[in-house]
Amino acid sequence: MTAILGIATAVPATAVSQRAVRDLFAAQPGISRLTARLIRAAFDRSAIDIRHTVLTDFDGVPSGFINSETSAFERPTTAQRNAIYVEQAPKLFAQAARGALQAAGVVASEITHVVTASCTGFFAPGPDFRLVRDLGIPSSAQRDHVGFLGCAAAFPALRAAYRICAADPGAVVLVACGELCSIHLAPSSDTDQILASAVFADGAGAAIVSAARAARGPSLVMDGFATRLTSEGADDMQWIIGDHGFEMTLTQEVPRIIEREVVGLLAPVLARGEIDRWAVHPGGRSILDRFEHAMGLAPNALDHSREVLRAYGNMSSATVLFVLQRLLADATLTDGERILGIAFGPGLTVEIAELRARVSTAPQPSRAAPALALARAPR
Repeated sequence: MTAILGIATAVPATAVSQRAVRDLFAAQPGISRLTARLIRAAFDRSAIDIRHTVLTDFDGVPSGFINSETSAFERPTTAQRNAIYVEQAPKLFAQAARGALQAAGVVASEITHVVTASCTGFFAPGPDFRLVRDLGIPSSAQRDHVGFLGCAAAFPALRAAYRICAADPGAVVLVACGELCSIHLAPSSDTDQILASAVFADGAGAAIVSAARAARGPSLVMDGFATRLTSEGADDMQWIIGDHGFEMTLTQEVPRIIEREVVGLLAPVLARGEIDRWAVHPGGRSILDRFEHAMGLAPNALDHSREVLRAYGNMSSATVLFVLQRLLADATLTDGERILGIAFGPGLTVEIAELRARVSTAPQPSRAAPALALARAPR
């Protein structure tokens, strides 16, 4: 059975309180009183306390995004923003990947395939190449990159690993998702841009997937994947490339569409049996609230998703790996529990992962310490 054997996550060293970011955006030159009120309301209702960013301006180290004298946002070009991605993203990918190897008790030389996912920057040779080169993965490892699928990309990346293992039972696959959402943030009076500025952050997650290796601790058996499209929403969640960064459209209709359609979209999966645990991508507080209401879930059913949102914000594709990591580390997880992973991406696309908990009670090998801990990437 193909399983996720270990998960690890990483965030940049710079952590910024939601209150500080709110006040910065609300105080930008040219912002009207009405816009300032909208900014404060969006940030205060976000259910986010802290976000991490590669923008060291918040630590007093200029990176070209915030004027140190006026605190006004600069307007870097897309090329300038992408240059930060090229410099910083590989560090996060590598930090998360090393942690995942340790968590799974796998060494880099055993990796046969690498699958990466990202939508916040581009370069070639890209993150997949850098992981092979920088971690000492064999140069014969086959590489795939899942690009520009937004917040939902982790499950297509895991699905690719699942299919690789079905085709090659001896495969040991490294899956890594990394995003630098903060490099595309910009002040705006547009409601959609305000919502995006209030939730997005930087982070990376990685997992080791294999049918050939025994788990050294709790693991997640992969039972299958599915994709659904909502009947509307193509204009409500978009991600396009502009002259001054990538531009996110995230309207207030997204949570409403999810609430209206999610029960029907998940019906075939729900018909196969009861769900014991939920791993829902925390795209925002309203998305979690509407999902919980539509599905009639208990108040604590989405606690892991809400805690990830509170502590890190929305890190696009990497975020649901933070949720799965918390599930694996949950002491109350029991053998055989059925877990349903849900992530929402542009389209509006719903990506679904059917997982099953396997909790090992066998003695653990001592060659690597258990690692479900968060790693902070070096600057």
